[in-house]
Formats: sequence, structure tokens, C-alpha cells
Amino acid sequence: MILFFTEMWERFSFYGMRALLVLYLTQHFLFGPAEAQGIYAAYAALVYLMPVIGGMIADKYLGSRKAVIIGAVLLVMGHFTMAFEGTGGRESLTIGDTTYQIQVEGRDQNRQMFAVNGDQRVPISITPEGVSTLGAEPSAANAATAPAAAAGFPAFTATGGYTLETERDTALGEPVLFLALALIIVGVGFLKANISTVVGALYEENDPRRDGGFTIFYVGINLGSFLATAACSYLGFNYGWAYGFGLAGIGMLFGLLTFVLGQSWLEGRGAPPVPVEGRSILGVPLVPFFWIAGLVAVIPTWLLMQRHEIIETGLPWIAGVIFASVVGYTVFRLKGAERSRMLVAQLLIFFSVLFWALFEQAGSSLTLFADQSTQMPDWFNAGYTQMFNPGVIIIGGPIIAALWVWLGKRNLEPSTPVKFSFGLVFVGLGFLVLTWAAANQANDAFRVPLLFLFLTYVFHTIGELCLSPVGLSMITKLSVARVVGMMMGVWFLSSSVAHIVAGLIAKATATDTVAGVVTSPELALQTYGSIFGTIGWTGVGVGVFLLLISPLLKKGMAGVH
Repeated sequence: MILFFTEMWERFSFYGMRALLVLYLTQHFLFGPAEAQGIYAAYAALVYLMPVIGGMIADKYLGSRKAVIIGAVLLVMGHFTMAFEGTGGRESLTIGDTTYQIQVEGRDQNRQMFAVNGDQRVPISITPEGVSTLGAEPSAANAATAPAAAAGFPAFTATGGYTLETERDTALGEPVLFLALALIIVGVGFLKANISTVVGALYEENDPRRDGGFTIFYVGINLGSFLATAACSYLGFNYGWAYGFGLAGIGMLFGLLTFVLGQSWLEGRGAPPVPVEGRSILGVPLVPFFWIAGLVAVIPTWLLMQRHEIIETGLPWIAGVIFASVVGYTVFRLKGAERSRMLVAQLLIFFSVLFWALFEQAGSSLTLFADQSTQMPDWFNAGYTQMFNPGVIIIGGPIIAALWVWLGKRNLEPSTPVKFSFGLVFVGLGFLVLTWAAANQANDAFRVPLLFLFLTYVFHTIGELCLSPVGLSMITKLSVARVVGMMMGVWFLSSSVAHIVAGLIAKATATDTVAGVVTSPELALQTYGSIFGTIGWTGVGVGVFLLLISPLLKKGMAGVH
């Protein structure tokens, strides 16, 4: 119960922030979609890379419980820091000798853009053709809004006849934003892998309750995600970004308090491998050393997040070298069944990179697709679409799990490679749904019905349930015992690389925006449809290929299911 609620609140904070992040970057700081998705990709890549280091520290020095507490404190600091908005970004429009400040009202799909000069405020629209006024009539409720003629604003100015300039709060707002992300990244590094380790430590090796315990824990993850997406999106859109991010911070604080106050219930599980009393590093007692090290690690992470292109360029090369070294070790140092099982595990890791690169469009391109190209009810917003995945898992997870059990009793349960192939096919089909909808179901405003985005998440979630639960299990079953820790690190590293690839895909979907408002809804929908079609057919094709070679891989697994 303690671990369930700790993880529920931790995931509440993480997914609550994720539901808002890309929209916050584009609407508040006025990053272009490509830049925002690059920042998100670098952030997500480091979030999945840091647990490799955090897990090693816990295994060798701190134990899981102490590592979780350090991570939770850093996460609380990071999420509350996200609530500092600064002045964000400002965009100005210059026509002739006159400069207007651009203001946007609202955060949902009904955002309205205004050109402001002194006391005059003119509703405008910016398209690829140029800037035009909307000719709003003045009213007692809003006397500052005047017709274009009264404001002296030209009815239409063609592209090339005006300039746009963006200024962001680089003195304080942006550095604080990246500091918040750095605190969250390092905090997740200490917490993510280690709280799962504590769950495992509750059960003896052959305890039949272990799988049930992890299932309950998994429900906590998705329950936190579902609740956070709803609550943080509601506050963020209706009251202000700071309220949404602040609620995420409160959620993480609840998680920390739950874990600290529930220590006695864990009965010593997740303790350090060797008592920490009397141990030190560089003359500093062990536990304070890692508190200090965690805070110090925030600094290079903060610097990297401000140069996210370094992560995007460097991480795939580093991962490639590590992966080649592991393959080399397998080929030249292992023999027989050990070698074949390890090679199968590495091949499945390779396929998993493509799956996660497509699946993780949820936090970037699919969120912007919801904002820019999806027709939604007035009470719904783009952030709410992040509820679809955890909602389907809460309902469908037990059904899929029961299906595997039912098939297993009849010796019909698919092998791990077949489940991986199903995952790839389903994630590809999800994107093909949107490609078809973009070509056939768009309205006059170039938006597709929300139903099709929901169906995409249903397909993606079925794919996730086919692949994700068996991934870590596959690593532990196929890896040689003496290098299982290294292989687990490679698994997390592959997830990190997948987020970099996801960022490259998401960038390809980007079209021009002004003050966070897309300038050509038609071009945006066409671009989404084209890119989603390409990656959709890629997912299906690679999934079918994996299905065809799965008998060979099953044979290489040497008796492991």
C-alpha cells in the first residue's frame, strides 16, 4: 500500500507535468513546435537514462529506500520550480513604422490573437498569405477592442510586408524552466528504478504473490497518470500554467510524505547492501555524499537541457558504441545457448527502440495534433487527451493479462517475439487511423473528430500491453546472470535513445506558428497525415517482419518462453 501510493503520487506529478509541457513551451515561452519537441525529447531521453546511474548507486551504496527519498525530494523541488512562469515569451509585429505587441487570449482551441498598440487592441489572423484583421466591433464590455479602421491597422498586409520578432525571458524564466527540468531528471534517476526494486524485495523469490503485487503497483502508476492528466490539465488551461504545475508538485509532496511516514511498514526492505554507518567517500559520510552529489548533478543536467541538441546528437552515438560492445561481448565471449539467448534479447531491444519512438509521440506530436488538428468539445482540451492511454490500461490491462493466462493454460500463449511484433503492428495501426482521418474526415477548419485520436490511443495502448510488461521480464530471463545488470542498463538506454528518435519524428510534423497559434491549419493537417502515414506503415511493416522471423528467435531463446 505504501509503495502503491508513493508511486501513484510520483506518476501523478510526472504525467501531470508531461500533459502540459509541450503546450507550455509553445504557448507560454513561444518556442516553435520543432524546438519545443526537441526540448521535450532531450528531457525524456535523460529521464530514461538517469535511472541506470541511480540504480547502480542504490545497488552498491545506498539501498533502494534511501535512493527513493533523495529522488522524491529532488522531484518535489523540481515540480514546484516549474510553477514559476516568469514572463515567458513575447511576439511583436511590425508593419511599416508601427510595432504592435501580439497578445493571445485563452489556451484551448478557441485562442484569439490581438495586435496591441497603446490603448488600441485589434483582433487579427496570421496565415501564410499575410496578416488580416477580423473587424471586431467595439463593445461596452471591451471598449479597448476597436475596428481596424479606427485603430489605423491595415485590413490586410501580405507576407513580406511585415516582420515578426520573438523575445523570450532568457534572463530568468528560461533558466528557471531548465533548472526545474534538471531537478526532475535527476530526481527520477534516483527514484524510478529503485522503487520497483523495493516492490520486488517485499516477496521471496518463489512467492506466488509477486506478479499480483507488481500488477497492483502497475495500476497505481496508471491511476496516478489518469488523475493527474485530468486535474493538472484542468487547472493549467482554466486558471494558469502555474496552478497545473503546482498541483503536480503537491502530488509529489504527498508521495514523499507517504513513503517517509510508511517506512516501518516496509520492514527493512530495500536497505543498503552494506550498512552505511562509518562508510564515506572522499571523507564525506556516505548518505550526505549522495545528497550533495544529487544536487551537484543538477548543474550539468541544467546546462545540457539548455543545449539539448548536444543530447540529440551525442546520445545515439554513445548508445551505439555501448550496444556494439555488448554485441561484441556476446559473440566473442559467450557460447552455445547463452550466446543465442543474449543475441535474441539484444535484437528485441533493437525492435523496442522503434516501438517506443512511435509510442512516445504521445507527449509531443500527438499532443500538438490534438491542439492544432483535432475537433474537440468546448469542455475538452488537448491536455485531456493524455488520459486516454492510462484509462484504457486501467480497463484493458486486466483483460489482456487474463487473455495471456487463458491462452497459457491451453499452450497457446504467444512467445515474447510474437508479442513484440503485435506491439509494433498495433502502434503502427494507430497512426494509420489518423492518416485516414486526416484525408477523409476533416471539417472545414481542417480538424478531425476527437474519436479518431481516441482510437489511435486505444491501438497504441493495446500495443503497449503486448510489449511493455514482457520487456523487463525478457531481459531477466534471457540475460546471462553475471551481466543481467548491464543488460538492464542497455534496456533503459534503448528507451532513452527511442525518445531522441521520437523527437526527430515529432520535429518532422512541425509547421509554422505565431504566438503558439498555427498559421496554416490545412498545411498542419497535411503534414501530420503524411508523417503519421510513413511511421504507421513502418511500424506495421517491421512488426510483420518480426512476426515472420519469430520462429527463429523462439528457437534461439533455447527453451525460454
